[in-house]
Formats: sequence, C-alpha cells, structure tokens
Amino acid sequence: MDGTVELAAAALADDPGTVRFLAADGTFAPSPAAEPYRALVDGLADADLEGFYRDMAVIRAFDVQATNLQRQGQLALWPPSFGQEAAQVGSARAARTQDHLFPSYREHVVTRIRGVDPVDIIRLMRGLTHGGWDPTDPKNGNTHIYTLVLGAQTLHATGFGMGLVFDGRCGTGDPERDEAVIVYYGDGASSQGDVHEAMVFAASYRTPEVFFLQNNQWAISVPVATQSRAPLFRRGAGYGMPSIPVDGNDVLASWAVTRVALDEARSGEGPRAIEAMTYRMGAHTTSDDPTKYRTSDEEESWRRRDPIARMETYLRARGASDAFFADVAAESQAVADDVRTRTNALGGIDTALMFDHVYSEPHPLVEAQREWLAGYEASFEEGAS
Repeated sequence: MDGTVELAAAALADDPGTVRFLAADGTFAPSPAAEPYRALVDGLADADLEGFYRDMAVIRAFDVQATNLQRQGQLALWPPSFGQEAAQVGSARAARTQDHLFPSYREHVVTRIRGVDPVDIIRLMRGLTHGGWDPTDPKNGNTHIYTLVLGAQTLHATGFGMGLVFDGRCGTGDPERDEAVIVYYGDGASSQGDVHEAMVFAASYRTPEVFFLQNNQWAISVPVATQSRAPLFRRGAGYGMPSIPVDGNDVLASWAVTRVALDEARSGEGPRAIEAMTYRMGAHTTSDDPTKYRTSDEEESWRRRDPIARMETYLRARGASDAFFADVAAESQAVADDVRTRTNALGGIDTALMFDHVYSEPHPLVEAQREWLAGYEASFEEGAS
C-alpha cells in the first residue's frame, strides 16, 4: 500500500484532534476532540440514530441503482457517492429548515433529505434538464442545483451569505428565524481559485456560512497528498475561520460538528470550515476507472471503515431489532425499484428545446438553425420510409 494512504488511514483512526464518536468497528469511543460535542450526541433519541442509518442505507441503494442505469445506457453520466454517506447525512440533518444548501454534484442524500425527488437528479444526468430542479420551490428545501464546475458553488454560497448579512436575515438572536448557508465541495475543488476567493469574501463579510469539505482522498486520479502538503482544514483557518477536522465516516461526528458550526454561523459569528475525512469507494464518475491509480489494498483498508456497517454495529449494540434493519432493507429496495421504473419511463427530449432561451428575443440565426435541424432529422424519416 502507498505510504501516504497508510498515513491518511492512521490519521483518521488515531489522531486525537479529529472529532470521532464511533471507532471503525462501530464501538462508541469518542476521541478527545469529540468531548465538547458529547452532550449533543448523548441527547439524540433512538429514532434520530435510526433515521441516520435509514438515510445512509436508502441512498446507497439509490446510488447503486443509478450506477447500473448508467451502465445500461439510461444516463449519460453518474457520480457515485458510495462511501461518503455519513458525511452527507450528518451535515444535512444538522441544518435547520430555513438554511440554504449548495451541493456540488454527488450530494445525493443531501438533496433527498431536503425534499428533492431523486429522479430529478436522474433527469439532470440523463440530459433532460440543465438544472435538475427548481431551488425556489419550497418542496426542495432551499437546496440549490448541482454545480459541475469545480468550486464555483462556493462563490454562489458566499454571495448568498453576503445577501443574508445585508438583508439582516442572520445574527438577530432568533434561532427560529436566522438563516445560514452550507456549501459542499471536495478535496480537488479545494485547490480551485474560486474556493479561496469565496473564503476571502466570507471572512471579510462574516457570512453565516459553513464550508463543508469532503476529503475523499482522490481528485479523480490525484491523491490528496499531492494536492496539499498540510491538512486541508488548515486552509480555512488561514482565512481566520474556525476549522475542524472530523471523521467523515462517522455520521455522529458529522452531525454534531455541523450542528454547532451552523448555529454559530447563523448567530452572526461568521463562517466556519469543516474537513470531513472520508473515502470515495466508487469511481469519480462512471467515465473513470479507479483501478488505474489506486490499489485494492487501499480500497479494502477503507472498506473496513464503511460508514453504514459502522452505524449498524453501533445500533445493534444499543438494541436495534432485526425488524428495523429488515424494514430499512425493504425501503431501500423499494426506492431503487421506483427509481429504475421511473427512469425507464422518462423517454427522450425534444431536440427543438435546445434552441429555447438562447436569446431573450427571437433571433434569425437561431431560427435558421432550428429549421435546418428539423429538415435534417426529417431526411432520415424519409429514408426509412
């Protein structure tokens, strides 16, 4: 195994400065850094804990189904979230209803938790829509659309956060009304200039914002050790914002740290940064082959830290029943089946739609292109007859 991978795994397992509640084997073993958050976690009810597990298990079934659909030619592309479920579930469940979420492009469970129909993600990856869903529709829970341009969503989130400051929608002392922003990005995107520009403005304007970095160890084929010679959470600290490393495969740690960070940001204390150390078990996207750049030993070392298996062990130790896990398995299968059925029924897209909204007013060149395409496609129909 590559030495840098061994160091990353050791840091995740042993570093006392990383917030962690669940050990890799699922036992409850808070790290020293987790103690300030202990009361929050102790206050979680069994229903909350089981809800975390259900979120993770159901979205993994969806993720596997979506990957299969892409392989069957139903989608143009699919970015798997396999292995990153705990970081996403914990952080999304930590947000309040009035908060605004800015995902990257693999936060599938984040969007589902906030109310987005998973098939809306499918529609985007199938090429039937440019955005996927309407972020202003209340049913989508203030969830902004996927951003495939690396790091650009951090600028969007910071600009939105600045607007919250200017409009007096944060820092009023009313936690039921004050709003915050959380933005998701990866270790590769953390090297983009957009992220650093966003942090400059966030720190300067004290935006009510949490930068949630999912360090999944690989920026496509580039390991995180090549991207940065220092832990990534220190980048946020360099801009003067509190920055906290968490075990991203521990849903309890992700939830507790994000809950506190959002509360602080929302109350007017300025932006925060979180580095969730996790691992992308699947490919970067379905156009990628990770066997070309990482070893099976590396993958196996992280498979032993699987967030869902870890949470299942913890819940069983607390007395969760076989009936509960059977119910989750049944729901997971039902969601996967529903997504497959609805995806196969989506059909194609009217090619004429590509000419809509190019200009605000009718344009002769666009109309000429529309007519040319219609005639070109009709020529195939005539040949077939």
